[in-house]
Amino acid sequence: MKQEDLISIGEFCRHYSVEVSFIRALHDAELIDIIAIRDEMYVRHDQLPLLERLTRFHYDLDINLEGIEVINRLLQRIDEMQAEIIALKNKLRRFKRIEG
Repeated sequence: MKQEDLISIGEFCRHYSVEVSFIRALHDAELIDIIAIRDEMYVRHDQLPLLERLTRFHYDLDINLEGIEVINRLLQRIDEMQAEIIALKNKLRRFKRIEG
């Protein structure tokens, strides 16, 4: 993995005024992955939207870690269901073309 694909947790925390302990708590709850390189912690660039969302839940909406875990699980389930609906709609369109 390239260094440019990683975001420093220290920089993220400074930019968003977030405590490093909160990021560690998200990692301990297995909500995000942390990569350690030479005593510095990073997250993958593709996890940034998730990290920003979880940070807003906690700091803007005052939701505790347990609530964040539940909300995140529900949002993931909704995303899975939406993908399944799209797949089913596509199958249905193919069947209609075959019949019609």
